[in-house]
Amino acid sequence: MLDPEKQSLLESLDNGRDALEMALAGVDDVLASRKPPSRDPSNPEWSLAWSILECVEHMVLSEQYLLTRLHTAKLSPEPFEKSRRAAKIAALAADRSRRIEAPPPAHPHGRYATLSQALAAFDATRAEVKRYLVQTAGDLNCWITDHPLIPGPVTCQETLIMMAAHPARHAQQILETRRALESPDRRR
Repeated sequence: MLDPEKQSLLESLDNGRDALEMALAGVDDVLASRKPPSRDPSNPEWSLAWSILECVEHMVLSEQYLLTRLHTAKLSPEPFEKSRRAAKIAALAADRSRRIEAPPPAHPHGRYATLSQALAAFDATRAEVKRYLVQTAGDLNCWITDHPLIPGPVTCQETLIMMAAHPARHAQQILETRRALESPDRRR
């Protein structure tokens, strides 16, 4: 039987995937490949908005990369914890009001032709993440790794919290994209 922290992380990982599934309900490959309109045409950063398919590819790339970080983690004799940081990470990871620029290796490049291919890749990687969580012995706050967006060491607990929240964040983005693409003035 898993300890309560690991069980909670497994549930969070499942909840993130469920949010993604709900956001993608009814999305076909044509809609998935369409780019949304820019949020702010005067801001060149927003003109780089991703399609739904690109968004899912980004999640796959991120998940795969962070899984490698979990596998290279080093065991520390003492837990590495910064006060309230895990809760802050969870909140920031899910908050779409704050723009977070993905590192270039996590940018989509058209690896998947269909949404079902991208989702299958995400699900396969997510299954590996869950297997890692179940099989890792000891306190996840004693396993130390790094993250491209967070200075200094992060714990595997924190990394898994980010991974759990990431699909929910992008589920919101997918819903925003769907609304933009399905609005009456954008239909063609």
